[in-house]
Amino acid sequence: MSETDVAAVLEGVTVDAAGRRLLGPVALTLRSSEHWALLGPNGAGKTTLLSLLAATRHPSSGAATVLGCRLGQTDLRTLRARIGVVGQSVADRMPGHATASEVVLTGRDGILAPWWASFDEAERAHARSLLDRFRCGHVAEQPFVSCSQGERQRVLLARSLYARHGLLLLDEPAAGVDLPGREALVAALDELGALVDAPTTVQVAHTLEELPASTTHALLLRDGIAVASGSVEEVLTDEPLSACFGIDIRVERVAGRFSARAVAAW
Repeated sequence: MSETDVAAVLEGVTVDAAGRRLLGPVALTLRSSEHWALLGPNGAGKTTLLSLLAATRHPSSGAATVLGCRLGQTDLRTLRARIGVVGQSVADRMPGHATASEVVLTGRDGILAPWWASFDEAERAHARSLLDRFRCGHVAEQPFVSCSQGERQRVLLARSLYARHGLLLLDEPAAGVDLPGREALVAALDELGALVDAPTTVQVAHTLEELPASTTHALLLRDGIAVASGSVEEVLTDEPLSACFGIDIRVERVAGRFSARAVAAW
């Protein structure tokens, strides 16, 4: 397998902080155009793992290579510009009075404010076309702060596509989103996954219901350790999920979408 076929590799990675093991050891290979779900209880190490993939943290031991760059041996500022991130932490850093179109335009250079750069009419038209793709054309000239939670996440998806990142990290994009908003977000993720040049994605999720049908692989974490990793057909099943969350779980899949319920008495 060539280097261009691999988006990220974690080899025996651990992360320690304040004398405590937060993650690992974990081994993981993300191949190009795969779509991963990252699940586990609160405190399982999901955010820590995502920070490695986002090149915002170094491993305490082991090796982490993202988009062909070994962490600790590369300019992280250059690497981060090649990684897309969608989540509330990014939404909070955007200027609220900037329009949705202007937020999308910031994706061209990975900046956080549209007035740090200039854009021509062709670029502005491209931003609006990306909003249309994710059914957000109606908020194109609306202040980002006044968009709903679900609309903001889809606007950020459009922003990530403007720059054509090789790796896209989705940090709980459905958090705080109502049912219609969640379904619109899932539809947008499925459309993203269907693109010929779709980026490799990693989505941190709390529930199976927020995963799109285009999800191909899953990693389950508990206490910083991988409980299961592989294709969704193998991992998102009763036994691995029950072991991960510590309760008896039954999983169903309908039209590619997963759902789960606990069967044990509380």
